[in-house]
Amino acid sequence: MSSMLPLTPYLPDQPAKKAANGTPASLREGIAQAKRVVVKVGSSSLTGSDFTVDPARIDALVDALQARMGRGSDVIVVSSGSIAAGMAPLGLTQRPADLATKQAAASVGQVHLAHEWGRSFGRYGRVTGQVLLTAGDAGRRDRARNAQRTIDRLRQLRAVPIVNENDTVATTEMRFGDNDRLAAIVAHLVSADALVLLSDVDGLYNKNPAEPDAQFIAEVRDGNDLKGVIAGDGGVVGTGGMASKVSAARLASRCGIPVLLTSADNIAAALGPADVGTVFYPKENRLSAWKFWALYAADVAGTLRIDAGAVTAVTSGGKSLLAVGITSVEGEFQAGEIVEIMGPGGQIIGRGEVNYDSQLLGWMLGKHTSELPAGMHKPVVHADYLSDFASRA
Repeated sequence: MSSMLPLTPYLPDQPAKKAANGTPASLREGIAQAKRVVVKVGSSSLTGSDFTVDPARIDALVDALQARMGRGSDVIVVSSGSIAAGMAPLGLTQRPADLATKQAAASVGQVHLAHEWGRSFGRYGRVTGQVLLTAGDAGRRDRARNAQRTIDRLRQLRAVPIVNENDTVATTEMRFGDNDRLAAIVAHLVSADALVLLSDVDGLYNKNPAEPDAQFIAEVRDGNDLKGVIAGDGGVVGTGGMASKVSAARLASRCGIPVLLTSADNIAAALGPADVGTVFYPKENRLSAWKFWALYAADVAGTLRIDAGAVTAVTSGGKSLLAVGITSVEGEFQAGEIVEIMGPGGQIIGRGEVNYDSQLLGWMLGKHTSELPAGMHKPVVHADYLSDFASRA
């Protein structure tokens, strides 16, 4: 059994004193005092202009990480940079575009990155453990639990988990998309008390910070604070730009995890008083662990198309999905797998755990419960195991 503590999100007290930048100090203090912290570091913060791993940069990061751990926090690192780190050793001068070369670069870069993280933490007598994940690992609950147990056991053994997407085997269809999203999912997986996203920008601006009229955004409470914000894509060596960081921050906030977004140069302050960068408030009506997993991490095995009445029932009425409201079944799946639920116009309504396999469900379509045998009176998807996409807001 895992020794993970239950997630206890930090919610701001009211009224609260103000930090120097105007943000309620209680949220930043909560991040500063968080016991379990996931820290994501971007590619540009780990490699030099020649696309090699920069030991000095990693040492500076580890110094700050060690200082935080020295104050009693558990730290899990999500490290980008495997593809970037493999470019120079392979003689590549620009980020590869084809999948095979990306995977080859990652296989070389992961060795170099793991070595440098281990060397740097070794200065403090700490051991590191590499955890390579694909979206498929998070998408299946048994594999997600195994990943959680591995990370938890590394922590118990006083090793520092270094997590990265397994770019050597991940395909386009099986990728997290960027390590910002991976960091948010890992933060959920380990019940983190805070997520710190580090990049080459000191926080969120309403437009490119290089523009003279760009305005800094110190806090994001909800989507209203992001209206009019123009966030860019990835840089030369990375896949995630500011847009992916904002998306990841909001993703983490949905399961009650506060987020601090700032630059790697600010890591000492980010892991100290947390008085830098942009903070994202956790949602008070946070998703349950199961609904978060089903919406954002689970593999989808098939699709159920439902009629307009069923759409209203599951989204507004909080009802279970019954066979009578299902118009078609797509894909082959077994009972207990996750399916996507679509409305009559093709709109995605949500996801849920199905109680019947696809073959049996095909026979049940459109039938009222009273028309079904006694052994088929369970709802197709119970309300407790159905999460609609309206909850993403």
